[in-house]
Amino acid sequence: MLSYQHGFHAGNFADLHKHLTLALLLESLNRKAKPWSYLETHSGRGRYDLRDAQAAKTGEYLEGIAKLWALSADSALGRYLDLVRSLNAGKLETYPGSPLIAATMARENDQIHLMELHPQEVIELKRNFRNFPQVGVHHRDGYEGVQSLLPPKPNRGLVLIDPAYEVKTEYMDVAKFLPKALKHWGNASYAIWYPLLGAARHEEMIRALVANCPSVGILRSELHVSAPTERGMFGSGMLLINPPWQLDQQLTAEVPELLRKLDVSAGRAELSWLREPA
Repeated sequence: MLSYQHGFHAGNFADLHKHLTLALLLESLNRKAKPWSYLETHSGRGRYDLRDAQAAKTGEYLEGIAKLWALSADSALGRYLDLVRSLNAGKLETYPGSPLIAATMARENDQIHLMELHPQEVIELKRNFRNFPQVGVHHRDGYEGVQSLLPPKPNRGLVLIDPAYEVKTEYMDVAKFLPKALKHWGNASYAIWYPLLGAARHEEMIRALVANCPSVGILRSELHVSAPTERGMFGSGMLLINPPWQLDQQLTAEVPELLRKLDVSAGRAELSWLREPA
């Protein structure tokens, strides 16, 4: 689908959950001097202006990043917020999408490949990353594009899978892609974001992934901001395939802290291993 544009939702609670998790994954890669590759299937424009019409129409960032803007904390959440602040000149105007978070945390020899199919979004994506020499922007289907580059060089790293889930078939598209990707790049970590919606279509996707990816660790992190509802998103999920060592302990500490700072009355954080690493 080519109608979805993330600018309407940039900086909301789901972005905070996704991007905090992404920052933890990238920090883990940066602990070793060996360079890494980062690939993303649905990149969007990579940088969002919170003053524009899309962000103003929904105002979702006001219940997300705006609540945490002034927070100072000696934690992974604090470091992530420092990164967001570093991209602003003292006032919250810009929110970094996952491509910009990865590019900001990348070192000189790390490589980034960004897929985006939406014609307007890819124009903005290319503009936003024209001064990042290690970033490649690809106007192509995300699954086909990432698959064509596997295994990448450097041969350690991370794939982020973040479709819009506008149509129900997108859930199983993810489930079909992962086993193929693991055959070509089995030592990588894979991070899958999914929305928590009343229809709960993510559960079928997760069951298929557990069944069809039998030899990898699978960690599930969810952030609920309200009780389940028939309409609208009431939470955010991250499924981590081949997660790095101690990511479960980090998420156990960091996601509840994020939830407390968002100050939602019916919120809760859940973390579980669907399959522990061998």
